[in-house]
Amino acid sequence: MADAPKLGFGPFTAPRSGILVVFCDNGLKFGPATAKTLGSATGLVARAAKAERFTGKNGKSLDLIMPEGLKVDRLTVIGVGKAADLKASDVVKLGGAAMGKVPAGASEATVFAELPAGAMNPEQAADLAQGVLLRAYAFDRYKTKRKEDDKPPAKRGVTIATGDVAAARKAYVAREAIAGGVVMARDLVNEPANILYPEEFARRAQALKKVGVKVEVLDVKAMTKLGMGALLGVGQGSRRDSRTVVMRWDGGKKGDAPLAFIGKGVCFDTGGISIKPASGMEDMKGDMAGAACVVGLMQALAARKAKVNAVGVIGVVENMPDGNAQRPGDIVTSMSGQTIEIINTDAEGRLVLADVLWYTAKRFKPKFMIDLATLTGAIIVALGQEYAGMFANNDELSHRLHLAGEATDEKVWRMPLSPFYDKMIDSKFADMKNTGGSRWGGAITAAQFIQRFVADKTPWAHLDIAGTGMDSRASDINKSWGSGWGVRLLDRLVADHYEK
Repeated sequence: MADAPKLGFGPFTAPRSGILVVFCDNGLKFGPATAKTLGSATGLVARAAKAERFTGKNGKSLDLIMPEGLKVDRLTVIGVGKAADLKASDVVKLGGAAMGKVPAGASEATVFAELPAGAMNPEQAADLAQGVLLRAYAFDRYKTKRKEDDKPPAKRGVTIATGDVAAARKAYVAREAIAGGVVMARDLVNEPANILYPEEFARRAQALKKVGVKVEVLDVKAMTKLGMGALLGVGQGSRRDSRTVVMRWDGGKKGDAPLAFIGKGVCFDTGGISIKPASGMEDMKGDMAGAACVVGLMQALAARKAKVNAVGVIGVVENMPDGNAQRPGDIVTSMSGQTIEIINTDAEGRLVLADVLWYTAKRFKPKFMIDLATLTGAIIVALGQEYAGMFANNDELSHRLHLAGEATDEKVWRMPLSPFYDKMIDSKFADMKNTGGSRWGGAITAAQFIQRFVADKTPWAHLDIAGTGMDSRASDINKSWGSGWGVRLLDRLVADHYEK
């Protein structure tokens, strides 16, 4: 994050310049430190609030330029609504909202981590800071020109004013690590496909070695030897060779079975021979958002030194149409030995996951496997961009993912799995076909297909993130096309239920 502000913590003191951001409830009530700092300016706020019909409703804000009685250039008041109802995810959003009120050209800002009842506790102050960092993200590295008011100053700082500076700094360490994982995932999703192709994706994943992650890259020769015919079939039409990347974080007890996270990494998806329409095809550079999340998650777990053993495995390919591309009607043999008839070459992500899931289950014998994939447009039809579709063979894992989603506001909605849908992917010529052959239940038949490659009755969940992983709805903590969705969700799952 080249343009990210330098973020620090300090005591409640009136800033002598820059921008001051404070919070009030829906009765325009301030906390004691805020009220003391504002002094006579509270009357100015009251008059401006009346004129602007600002009541302190959650998410609404009031700006005062060069407020009389203060030395700052701007005072921003952000409403929190009923402060007693705020959850941790709401506080993160407040940090994002605060950062959103700091113009790119501002050199310094101070955010008071205080609610009407008093100072936020250290955990809340750290959540606020995480929101600031997430909102500050921008992907503009390929812009060679900027407008003057969009140029950040060389030295740009945000101070979180809090009651217990040392404790807030300590609480922020883990949150900064998680934010770093989100940023890494966003960067990967936002990169164009001519820059981020399979070999380059694998190279960037190897940067995790700096934080203690063991990284292994399987090339075409190694995957051929393993029998990964499903994955290799997807990439055979591309000039860019496919890769499988294995990342291991050994932060738990030696010998403990790892948690496994698997990502679909289609660096660009033309649809292959079953080519997509031209309109919007440029978005298919983000068809590797599942793999990006896994890399970001492994970064976050290692950076915060999570006390758990975890493995991340991503299949990284490019789906291109050339004379060597696989065709509709082809039959490939997966690593599991099961054969697959290719009905539509644009149903490629499930082929990648088929081999990577089987490989992961057999090699690592994990406690569970969770795969993430921008898999189907059908899940967007069903759930829009608010929830990711969740399919699971294990109720406990499903429930824990639901709880983590509620806590982080990266929400999942459980969808059905049933043998009934298996009939839709049975093939006359092979063990199965790679689509259900109709528009109905497309996300479900894709999950049913993937489930056939979950070996040894391993607890498993599949997250279809087609609506959330890229081009998702803008929020207080993300204005980027690539969302980094899933990193905070899965980190919370690990922290709440699997660390010792």
